[in-house]
Amino acid sequence: MLGLVLDFVSCLRAGDVRVSTAEVLDCVQQLGLIDPLIEDEFRTTLKANFVKSRREQPKFDRLYNLFFHDLGSTEENQADVSPLDFVRALKEAQPLGEIQAAIMDFLSGNPIELLEILQRIQTEQATPRLRFNLGPLGDRLEIMVALNNTRDLVLRSPEAQGKESLINNRLERAFRLLLDEPLPENDGIKRLQPHEKRHKTLGERSFGTLTDKEVLEMREVIAQLVRKLKDIVGRRYAVMERGELDVKKTLRLAQRYQGVPIDIRYHHHPKRKARIVTLCDVSSSVWSAARFMLNVLYSLQECFAEVRSFIFVAGVAEVTRIFKENDINQAIDKVLKEADLEYNAPTDYGQTLKVFRSSYLDILDKRTTLIVIGDARSNYLHPQELILGEMRQRCRRVIWINPEPQNLWYTGDSEMRAYEPYCHELRAIRTLNQLMEFVEELVL
Repeated sequence: MLGLVLDFVSCLRAGDVRVSTAEVLDCVQQLGLIDPLIEDEFRTTLKANFVKSRREQPKFDRLYNLFFHDLGSTEENQADVSPLDFVRALKEAQPLGEIQAAIMDFLSGNPIELLEILQRIQTEQATPRLRFNLGPLGDRLEIMVALNNTRDLVLRSPEAQGKESLINNRLERAFRLLLDEPLPENDGIKRLQPHEKRHKTLGERSFGTLTDKEVLEMREVIAQLVRKLKDIVGRRYAVMERGELDVKKTLRLAQRYQGVPIDIRYHHHPKRKARIVTLCDVSSSVWSAARFMLNVLYSLQECFAEVRSFIFVAGVAEVTRIFKENDINQAIDKVLKEADLEYNAPTDYGQTLKVFRSSYLDILDKRTTLIVIGDARSNYLHPQELILGEMRQRCRRVIWINPEPQNLWYTGDSEMRAYEPYCHELRAIRTLNQLMEFVEELVL
């Protein structure tokens, strides 16, 4: 039993489900309290120990079915020797590449090597030097070719006679692992389309349609709204400095004097200000909306503990210093001139996330709200959505702001469907009214 559990744990780890040694020890101890032959009890015990959140449940279910059902059958379990043991001998008889060797192991009942390869191509683009419009599928072509070659190699073996159905079934399961990736559950995601109100003329105009004169008017309106928000936030934090009324302590002290006079006591635990990190697409389709978003956030800097901004096209550049050292409107103009970015490169969200993870991931913590501003159009390149999932685990919230109409989010080269499960909140923001409603919720 212990060996079986350890093999399954290895399978979970290869499939990107984190399992600690302490969790394995607890699980083994609890398995001694149940009848492992009752599958519902056995499965529930494993799941209770190894799954830390609802987002990991689909991975666990898929790997459990693969390990305990898909790679075994009644016929195999009754036999002293697995019917596909000849595959191991076939693997050792000739030199094979890493992928084909992993497929051979999969056929013989060991999925770990193939799972590790699949996990690697999901988290890192296997061929970064190649940039073509097949996107994530491009990295899987080599595995698909290896699966077909392995099928031909194994079926040509004399020992494969009579076992063609089992071989094809296992290869079909390997194909499903490659092509079918269940996304994590994210039923709690907020999809918001704020009601357009307040400014009936300018506030309802899309950012991309504003004239130069209207942009100046927009800046004046934003300045008025920002001053109003600052006043509200200032009063709120003044109250927090004093603290909230501590009813229990006040009544307890009042008993000494039969309630006269009352010595009012307060809780002295003011809320901490949030930290904001913005990751902003500066391609032409997004920049008209993003510049207003950055304008408002930096005008409200004292309402947050810290605001750090990054812009990207196919790489990342931090522009926090530019905003701090210049007037907001001058800073926005400088961003497009001084930032170390190749603006003419095709937008690549996957490469952006990889660079951010390698250089800036440590700035994210449980006080941080990560705001991604972009249309998620990545020119069919690898979206690297699992990196966004890793960033989500470190953040308090991940909010994605898309300046496109929502009916266009899942069309063409948009990767919104891939990024959606890793966000806490999705918003379509195309007008001033929508922007200010979002900022009020963020600040207040």
